[in-house]
Amino acid sequence: MTTRSVIMGLSALLVLSGCGAQVEGAAPSTGGGEVSVENCGAPLTVPGRPDRVVTNDTGITEIMFALGLSDRMAGYTTYAGKERDIESSPWRADFERTTSLGDGFTREVIQSADPDFVFAGWNYGFKESTGVTPEWIRGLGATPYQLTEACRQPGSAERGIMPPLDALYADLTNIGDIFGVRDRADALVTDYRVTVTKANATAPAANRRSRVFLFDSADPNPFTAGRYAAPEQIISEAGGTNIFGDLADSWASTSWEAAAQRDPQVILIVDYGAGPENTVEAKIRQLRAHPLMSQTDAVRHGRFLALPYAALVEGPRNPAAITTVARYLRSVGF
Repeated sequence: MTTRSVIMGLSALLVLSGCGAQVEGAAPSTGGGEVSVENCGAPLTVPGRPDRVVTNDTGITEIMFALGLSDRMAGYTTYAGKERDIESSPWRADFERTTSLGDGFTREVIQSADPDFVFAGWNYGFKESTGVTPEWIRGLGATPYQLTEACRQPGSAERGIMPPLDALYADLTNIGDIFGVRDRADALVTDYRVTVTKANATAPAANRRSRVFLFDSADPNPFTAGRYAAPEQIISEAGGTNIFGDLADSWASTSWEAAAQRDPQVILIVDYGAGPENTVEAKIRQLRAHPLMSQTDAVRHGRFLALPYAALVEGPRNPAAITTVARYLRSVGF
């Protein structure tokens, strides 16, 4: 089997096995009083049930869709190249009937949508450099909700305050409470836990687990996933070991020297099409041409697996991604 056929076949499997694409139950009511939850370690009070929600990024938007809340959406923003995320999404129909606000999560775009609730995260839309911060959202009279995977650690710009799957479950539960669909959230979390348990059941013993490198991009140093990013548990629950699981951050830059020294046996590639240099094929060529990475076990044996961006950031595709990675690892002997 060629490298490309492995990549494309398993990416298709992920799309077909997307968990939670259908949500049963009655539509949420239009009422609802004040609700308080904990978000990024702090209390967050929402004065009423929001009905004009703006989200940034595909994974965050899919959390809303997985909970059956597309009718509460005023619009979503994405980044250039995320069209393939939408094409592969189990919630593609929801994307098609929801207003796209374009590629820029800017003050002007947000204001024009007149939101009462804005769901984003640090470096998933919220940035001091653009002036789009939770404080600025509050100034609009809207409630800011922060993606838990991207919560900043106290006194630091580093992100991540809990294991990645716990972050996903916390956001599903909180959004469920805020929008009066907690039963849907609980059903999804239960379903996801079952999916993860089944995938993990085939995992090898700790001393036989494969070393996996998550390769997002390089500019010029590689960008990868640390302890608090979704790929950490996607890899570990599938039966592998994230070679940068010791980084106390979510997504972070490292060095080619460090990546090569840890000699990955499998490389998990983030598939997004933001320019020709970010295609899966271009990233594989880059790894094969690199004098250090070309000598690693993964590159020498052509063990590459590419999954969509939305499967590898916090979102409802994460459990299906675990199943896909587990099947791939078993297929190559790990």
